[in-house]
Amino acid sequence: MVNYKNYKVWERSHRLVLSVYGLTKNFPKSEEYNLISQMNRASVSIPTNIAEGCGRETQKEFIRYLYIASGSAHELDYLLLLASDLGYIESETSKTIISEIDEIKKMLASLIKTIKKSIRT
Repeated sequence: MVNYKNYKVWERSHRLVLSVYGLTKNFPKSEEYNLISQMNRASVSIPTNIAEGCGRETQKEFIRYLYIASGSAHELDYLLLLASDLGYIESETSKTIISEIDEIKKMLASLIKTIKKSIRT
């Protein structure tokens, strides 16, 4: 069992959650149970799945949770694009956060690849 807090990808995804929550505070009240909820849940899902995967017994299980985290990152990527197109956030803000999501996706892919290599050897 590994401490999830030791992973840089967890740390960055946690900071991403804080950014998304700060951003969605300014969305219209009418989006409270729609886009706000969906974006917040997708963002929280990333570090949560990394943490849960660290608590699993096998590396294969950990990889499965990292894939789920990656899926949530892809979902959040789209939701930010949508929020930008709807005019809820500035285009530059959206681009900055999407850039951070892209980095997190790369980090997750790299971690998955590293763990898969260690399983084979």
